[in-house]
Amino acid sequence: MDNVSRVERSKQMPLVRSKNTKPEMLVRRLVHGMGYRYRLHQADLPGRPDLVFRSHKKVVFIQGCFWHGHKCRFGRMPKSRLEYWKPKITGNKDRDVRTLRRLRGMRWRVLVLWECQLHNLDAVSRLISDKICGQPG
Repeated sequence: MDNVSRVERSKQMPLVRSKNTKPEMLVRRLVHGMGYRYRLHQADLPGRPDLVFRSHKKVVFIQGCFWHGHKCRFGRMPKSRLEYWKPKITGNKDRDVRTLRRLRGMRWRVLVLWECQLHNLDAVSRLISDKICGQPG
């Protein structure tokens, strides 16, 4: 059962961002502070990756656990309106798979960071160092 009215929920949903989200901004500040430079949301790449490291031919997606169906406590399926949410989240997951496949087919290396991972920024910074700038393109 939803704890807000249908009208209130309709007002809230358009406010959900796809770019410049809090998790994305956190990673962007972290990466910039590490001295790495990147481009944002490059329209010429499949899925418009959140961070693009062109010189390394690598990209980063920062995924919300709920919206992308991650298997963690934040990614649980809602209990109400399953007829809406199940196809929505499944569709997001299917689109993510297609996007990653296309990028890898173009010889791009992809790092997916999940919202739940951002609770340990030390681990995230090590992962970014290793995966983005530690490996040759």
